[in-house]
Amino acid sequence: MVPKREIIFSSELLWIRSEHLLKKKRYEVLKRIIDIVCATVGLLLLSPILLFVALRIKLEDPSCGVIFRQERIGKNEVPFTMYKFRSMCQDAESQLAAILDKNEIEGAMFKIQEDPRVTHFGRFIRKTSLDELPQLVNVLKGEMSLIGPRPPLSREVLEYTPYDKQRLLVKPGCSGLWQVSGRNKVSFKEMVALDLAYIHQRSIFYDFKLMARTVKAMIVPSGSY
Repeated sequence: MVPKREIIFSSELLWIRSEHLLKKKRYEVLKRIIDIVCATVGLLLLSPILLFVALRIKLEDPSCGVIFRQERIGKNEVPFTMYKFRSMCQDAESQLAAILDKNEIEGAMFKIQEDPRVTHFGRFIRKTSLDELPQLVNVLKGEMSLIGPRPPLSREVLEYTPYDKQRLLVKPGCSGLWQVSGRNKVSFKEMVALDLAYIHQRSIFYDFKLMARTVKAMIVPSGSY
């Protein structure tokens, strides 16, 4: 259950004004510096875990690549290639059409709890969010931030309303308010509300608070599959 205080705009439409974004210029510069420092340190400190996960994926299926690359939509609807550790079988994308009708989340997003395309080790790294660690490279490249809205697929954005597209006004994040507030237990409508709430009230202090909650969510997983 997502705390009511988190979805503060779920019952009313929140429109992000352009002047609100302009006021955040100093914050954006400082946020970028923090992203670069934290992503660099994170990659160095987590290198043993990154190596272990990569080797484990390769051992499970030597024919598959370790890194999964997928086009996502970033800030201002600019597409970019997002990196993740492979958690699905090699032909997962071609199998998607056959299971779209089993989607368990209402709205422009696809998730099912028992996805047959996920590998045995893939379930573990998805549950613990270890599959998302390569996104630190996206952070260094400036395509993502440590904290921000989930980067959507292009087919998802095609279903967005002008209201939903407001979540694309800022850089997507490796984690964010949605990810630490129930994740896959949250509906698409609630996810949009959480993202817009974050965009409206974001600050350096709030970002660090969400980073701390992200670490806790990785240690004690809830709502991810």
